[in-house]
Amino acid sequence: MILKADTTSTGPASAVARAAAALRGGGLVAFPTETVYGLGAVATDARAVARIFEAKERPHFDPLIIHLGSADWLERCVASVPAEAGRLAERFWPGPLTLVLPKRGNIPDIVTSGLPTVAVRMPAHPVARALIAAVGQPLAAPSANRFGQISPTSAQAVEEELGSRVDLILDGGPTQLGIESTIVALGNTGPRLLRPGPVTLEELRECLGREVVVAGAPGATPESPGMLLRHYAPRTPLRILGSSNAAMARSGRVGLLAFRALSSASRDFAVVEMLSATGDLREAAANLFAALRRLDAAGLDGIVAEPVPEAGLGLAIMDRLRKAAAPRPGEPA
Repeated sequence: MILKADTTSTGPASAVARAAAALRGGGLVAFPTETVYGLGAVATDARAVARIFEAKERPHFDPLIIHLGSADWLERCVASVPAEAGRLAERFWPGPLTLVLPKRGNIPDIVTSGLPTVAVRMPAHPVARALIAAVGQPLAAPSANRFGQISPTSAQAVEEELGSRVDLILDGGPTQLGIESTIVALGNTGPRLLRPGPVTLEELRECLGREVVVAGAPGATPESPGMLLRHYAPRTPLRILGSSNAAMARSGRVGLLAFRALSSASRDFAVVEMLSATGDLREAAANLFAALRRLDAAGLDGIVAEPVPEAGLGLAIMDRLRKAAAPRPGEPA
């Protein structure tokens, strides 16, 4: 069921109040954040969190992010807060930054996939903030889609992906940023960028006044969401222009995910989606998943994506495209 969210309505019959009641009763609620739509459950309710994994068909080794109502809630989930974590939270919260920190014992192992750390962030979207405040508890919430598929940036996309697997969907309109949060781990080895996102590597380095290392490939158990080799992927095979296997652009009915203004070569493609006519990376990021979803629904034999410059937000866009283009299990690389 989709309910239009109105944060000015606070009565017991309002959409936010109904969603909060569902969550307190162990239900699953999809809700908008400034990044993508999340699939939420009360973070300390292990049985409800297990329903997230079931609904998404998500492997239990992939940890979840906990969403907080305010920075003061950190102590509910985190055992210690390094000074650099406090500095990042002060600068970027509420907003699209997730911090990986030592967890408190009250956080169920299912949330963290048995890791000693927990990923936490404070969303900026008014519907997300109103919902968390109404529940009065932190929410565990990955993206509201089936595991490995394209993240949803609208309530309709959530319904198409999960349908009756969700108790309620709060419709807050299209998301603003369009890609998932930046994830940073803070520990004895210094700050590490686990997943690029709307808070850029350059902004992190400027805030902390020192180097932030970009993490390599994860081990058997990822430290945070979004670190698996293949993720954010359409069902239609996707390749990146310039890669060794992009020759399928001339084979079958192929769509193009163009970065900016189209050239005459775009006529060779059956369907074309353009991320930003002016080459604006923030506009491109906001449009990325919705454009991929439309191409995926177009009955194509393949999708070819143009690369974007890997500076600023371009690092996050290329991270998503490379993961979407990674071979499926059993396919040749």
